[in-house]
Amino acid sequence: MFAPGAGRFLGPAASVAVVLLLVLAGGVLPGATLVVAGLFLVAAGLSAFFAIFFRDPERAAGPGIVSAADGRVRAVERSGDVWRISVFMNVSNVHVNRFPIDGRVESIETHGVGHRPAYRPDAAHNVQRSYRLVTSLGSVEVVQMTGILARRLVSFVAVGSVARKADRLGMIVLGSRVDVILPASRVVPVVRAGQSVRAGTSSIARELP
Repeated sequence: MFAPGAGRFLGPAASVAVVLLLVLAGGVLPGATLVVAGLFLVAAGLSAFFAIFFRDPERAAGPGIVSAADGRVRAVERSGDVWRISVFMNVSNVHVNRFPIDGRVESIETHGVGHRPAYRPDAAHNVQRSYRLVTSLGSVEVVQMTGILARRLVSFVAVGSVARKADRLGMIVLGSRVDVILPASRVVPVVRAGQSVRAGTSSIARELP
């Protein structure tokens, strides 16, 4: 299964690869076989890359509050009355982001400026999209953050959307980072920096009794 929008990237690359393969097989341009073969390998490589990048496997929701992104936990930080759990994605991760908890989308806001490397502390000022959710824990926020290469934020939901934990929320094209901001009075983190997590299945926090 592929994420929405995959066709605009995968379709053209695969089509070019098929055409070049037919040209090679038919011997239409015998004097340019090496050039055509090289172009075919490039087109086939791009097709494979896009197929991997836009993959969107089905996931069963994990226990507790789950990660919104595949990747590696960059930081677990408390700031005032909230916990911020930040996950850095690389190009090999699944890039579809998911709801960390059941909730209703109260607002979606895009703000920030610049495209600094997402692993740096000052990336907190990058162009980003914040989803504020109304949940059983109160207000929970999911933040998609751009990076030096990842500059396209995609939303699969709108204000007013109601979703279950692990439902698809959106994606970031070509990596970057996703933060989940949780009320510190209601939850405690269960992950640490450096830990690998999967969107929708890996627990990142549990509700306090």
